[in-house]
Amino acid sequence: MAHSNCKISNISGLLRCPFAVMFGLGLISFGALVAAFSSEIFLALEPCILCIYQRWPFAIVVALSVIGITLCKRNKDNAKTIGAVFIGLSGLAMLVNSGIALYHTGVEQKWWVSAVDGCIIPDFSAGASQNWIENIMATPSANCADIPWQDPIIGLSMANYNVALCFGLFMVCAVSVRYMRRRP
Repeated sequence: MAHSNCKISNISGLLRCPFAVMFGLGLISFGALVAAFSSEIFLALEPCILCIYQRWPFAIVVALSVIGITLCKRNKDNAKTIGAVFIGLSGLAMLVNSGIALYHTGVEQKWWVSAVDGCIIPDFSAGASQNWIENIMATPSANCADIPWQDPIIGLSMANYNVALCFGLFMVCAVSVRYMRRRP
């Protein structure tokens, strides 16, 4: 995936390569979406509205990565500038996602009551059962304060892990943009 202008011999070299960073961000974001949808399909975990909101920044980063890589390949002379812009936008999306996940963590831990519409369970008792595709496409039916899955070893929820993942990716983006803005 490395481009001819990228010299990846260490971590700082990796963070200076817009292609490598955008590819990594896109791959991790795509993996997070696959994990979220797989947990619904295979583990029958119901997402709440805050879970759904946390998926959007990942989808945005996948799109930004594809667009950024395409533009960098077309404009090789300006690849670092273009890469810095798209990596910076991806970093902002990850920071927003970390904030949503932190808010969700607070709701789960009962630190505050959610002000987001849709955080209470709707009444589906009169409706027929849905298949898994209808279930994914339907309005979330889980309460945001309930923890559908918790790590059995250290007790962290998916929202807790998402705070760490997204804030970590934000930091990677920030460092990468800083490296790309430096003169060689």
